Amino acid sequence: MPVVNYQEYCKMLDRALENKFAYPAVNVASIESANGVLEGFAKAKSDGIIQVSIGGGKHVSGSLGDSALGAISLANHIHTMAAKYDINVALHTDHCTAGNLNTFMKPLIEETRRRREQGLPNLFNSHMFDGSDIPLEENIAISKELMALCAENEIILEVEAGVVGGEEDGVSNEHVSKEKLYTTPEDMLMFEEALKDIDGKYMLAATFGNVHGVYKPGNVKLTPSILKEGQDALKAKYGDDENYYLVFHGGSGSTKDEIEETLEYGTVKMNIDTDTQYAFTRPIVDHMFNHYDEVLKVEGEVGNKKAYDPRAYLKKAQGAMAQRVIEACDVLRSSGQSMSQK
Repeated sequence: MPVVNYQEYCKMLDRALENKFAYPAVNVASIESANGVLEGFAKAKSDGIIQVSIGGGKHVSGSLGDSALGAISLANHIHTMAAKYDINVALHTDHCTAGNLNTFMKPLIEETRRRREQGLPNLFNSHMFDGSDIPLEENIAISKELMALCAENEIILEVEAGVVGGEEDGVSNEHVSKEKLYTTPEDMLMFEEALKDIDGKYMLAATFGNVHGVYKPGNVKLTPSILKEGQDALKAKYGDDENYYLVFHGGSGSTKDEIEETLEYGTVKMNIDTDTQYAFTRPIVDHMFNHYDEVLKVEGEVGNKKAYDPRAYLKKAQGAMAQRVIEACDVLRSSGQSMSQK
């Protein structure tokens, strides 16, 4: 099916909230990884979110080093391929800080505006503004400006209250104070107060001890109850029908029970990058170890073209990534939940 429109995306998020599941939001940085995610969603009969980071976009643009251009190129590929699958896909950009707005998020919003004027669908369905590296008041002020801009173009904005620890896509939060890793209900309400009167929707990445990076289960100490406290505060102030669309960042190393607890509190989107990067790379390593004498032209030999043809190992990488996406769908309870199956 084609990449969803605004109304369908809102329906996806509402269904996840109502039925207590979340969509895997998987970062991609190549055609093969994007194809692997689509394959995984389709096999799991799950709708989902595919996202591109600044670093991912830069990689796709090659020697040009243009993050926005690379994101546009990869998004166009996903639009073309997604139309052939019987699932719903939303496109999202990840972790754009204030210093990168003018070179990444805003050019992409402008590209969508230009497309809409021509009667074409949105390029991206949502964008994330990561204001965690600036004071909260400034974060909220910029979020309000971006929310209005996104609403004009039927784009959902994702904002972040608090700081996700660790390092992701070249941005390090490894030395932030521990209290910043835990969002308070008051912080969450400040975003609602600032954004509620804008005629659009937003997702909130509230932090509860999340850390980007690679960790063994149990090493990351999460406090999912923070999410419940935030939802309770929202309902107490604005009514029982109000809910945040919550986003879970930095989930590597989280236990199944911790993940499932966040679903009970309104998590509708969980970012996945580290685990799928490893899943993609592992079969390439296996291929090289198992065919080292064929991929190398050793001692005057010619090697084996079938072994060093990149398609040979990238196909394996794509398949492994698809399998990891299926696992994510199962854990997040989105498997079999595609709107196209209902």
